[in-house]
Amino acid sequence: MMFADFDAIAAFAATAPQFDEAAAAAARARQNALTKPPGSLGRLEDIAVFFAGWRGPDVGQAQALVFAGNHGVCAQGVSPYPQAVTAQMVANFAHGGAAINQLCRVAGADLGVMALELDRPTQDFTQGPAMTVAETLEAINRGAAAVDPDADVLILGEMGIGNSTIAAALAAALFGGAAAEWVGPGTGSDAAGMARKADVIERGLALHRDAAGLAILAALGGREQAAICGAVLAARGLRIPVLLDGFICTAAAAALHAVSPGLLDHCLIGHASAEPGHRKLIAALGKRAVLDFDMRLGEGSGAALALNIVRAALACHNGMATFGEAGVSEA
Repeated sequence: MMFADFDAIAAFAATAPQFDEAAAAAARARQNALTKPPGSLGRLEDIAVFFAGWRGPDVGQAQALVFAGNHGVCAQGVSPYPQAVTAQMVANFAHGGAAINQLCRVAGADLGVMALELDRPTQDFTQGPAMTVAETLEAINRGAAAVDPDADVLILGEMGIGNSTIAAALAAALFGGAAAEWVGPGTGSDAAGMARKADVIERGLALHRDAAGLAILAALGGREQAAICGAVLAARGLRIPVLLDGFICTAAAAALHAVSPGLLDHCLIGHASAEPGHRKLIAALGKRAVLDFDMRLGEGSGAALALNIVRAALACHNGMATFGEAGVSEA
């Protein structure tokens, strides 16, 4: 799947595969026939029905993708860490030493990491657009191309020093409100650091006040955010459900919500991040997180952890006996 321009993404939104209501109804009927009171497994039942309507009630192959990028706005002092850490963490992923490596191993997900021109950060969005349209589309298409068509579920995550500032800027541009309402500590900013981030974002929002839709992604986003959007789009075309990670990942995908809210219908939020803007963003998207574990690491870690819940939901759906099969009397 390749997109030549932003209009092609809008056209895709109009023809994208939709939730299979008949398959979902069959899954719900099975849930109601299993040896338990109807609804007693709570959200596990909802997750099983969700997967039935998109891919089928089974998760064999799981793919996790972490996209990494660097940001010109770091010149404004928005992070206490140098941008060299992005490449260092990518190397850590490659050597299996990060949290996401362990969580993917436990959850049974194949991890892929894509570094996106780390030696060429985006532009400082307080001075001009972070990316050109061509750069944005290139990253979107690279993200789309990375999706394995044989995957039954896709976990998305990111790595990039400064990208909590990017996420807060995108969220404020897409859903309104003062920058301070969206800003959090990220990798460890103190109160002064968060105030600096909010000021930087307000300047960026003022400069790009006329941007709309995917132009917001180009103006304020980064390559990893654009790649996340591309992966979400490719997964939709392939009917692969997506587990989004925390604030940064969700804010990236929210750029597609601006094109068409339905473009995120196949996405679940893996966890509610401790980054304060994430809960506000989840509410704005009309979604609910699978987990709430006070995590704020990024890397796709919360989404990978949520995959265990998905596997549990589908194991119950497929493995439990019905009342008739078990010879158990119904109410």
